[in-house]
Amino acid sequence: MKNPKSPYFLLLLVSLLSFSNATEQRQQQFREAPQFYNSPDCPSISSDDYDDNDDNHVCSDVAIHVAMTLDIVYIRGSLAAVLSVLQHSTCPQNIIFHFVSSASSNSTHLKVTLSHSFPFLKFRVHAFDDSSVSGLISTSIRSALDCPLNYARSYLANILPLCVRRVVYLDSDLVLVDDIAKLAATPLGEDSVLAAPEYCNANFTTYFTPTFWSNPSLSLTLANRKACYFNTGVMVIDLNRWRDGDYTKKIEEWMELQKRMRIYELGSLPPFLLVFAGNIKPVDHRWNQHGLGGDNYRGLCRDLHPGPVSLLHWSGKGKPWVRLDASRPCPLDALWAPYDLLQTPFSLDS
Repeated sequence: MKNPKSPYFLLLLVSLLSFSNATEQRQQQFREAPQFYNSPDCPSISSDDYDDNDDNHVCSDVAIHVAMTLDIVYIRGSLAAVLSVLQHSTCPQNIIFHFVSSASSNSTHLKVTLSHSFPFLKFRVHAFDDSSVSGLISTSIRSALDCPLNYARSYLANILPLCVRRVVYLDSDLVLVDDIAKLAATPLGEDSVLAAPEYCNANFTTYFTPTFWSNPSLSLTLANRKACYFNTGVMVIDLNRWRDGDYTKKIEEWMELQKRMRIYELGSLPPFLLVFAGNIKPVDHRWNQHGLGGDNYRGLCRDLHPGPVSLLHWSGKGKPWVRLDASRPCPLDALWAPYDLLQTPFSLDS
């Protein structure tokens, strides 16, 4: 083996890193999506030139706000999700996207990529300080779930402008096949903070450890509540009610306890369940056909749940773009492929 301190070894290492970076850049070239226009009945919120710093647009009463996290690892999925939202929207020009990215990431590169693929998209990129949550994160059963950005959904009320009163949060591994305005208009009633599809035959014993269940002061948290699981990858959130109830702090308190006692095993979901399970506004299951990525260990293929479909969600270990690239797709990955903007040698416009 060559001496790792020799100039030849260092030169070889630099060359390999440069090749790796160049390869990654080639792999991350995305096509430009078509422009999408409002139907004649849509109210207008913008002029021809959208100003990223114009709060008159962001604070418009007719805007539909969508929040997503954004990083280089999942950007391919994010672009596909954005395309699916726009393609199926009646009023696509009224949608404002809020992308939350790590403050330590190359936000300029992410903005350039978004602007290239969607030149007419109304969006903002908000920096998320990883240090605000990194000290609260405990290791989980899958390392991807331990990324600080995975917890940004708990901080949307702090990150987004105060005039944004309602937001639809979406994960990056999904596509919509229906108009997002229907989901955004979900009535939250008089006191619900968030809405999501829920599943009320859940076995909560699988989400929390024996330490949690053996402690009466902890297990009583769920004693008088319906055992309703919900997936946090699709949520409609009333940000004003979230702020008024200081729900970010309530989630953080459970994360602090987790650091001391290990009361759950799975990433950012259990704190949400401890705070909200059984107390959310239910949404039709069609809006989150989740689990298409398989389980968190093997990523095996799964089928759709019975019933209609408005949103397909590849939650779980397996991501459609990874399986398609490996020529080992699951059958339902073919439903994600039409929204893939990755530019390949076989692309029509490459």
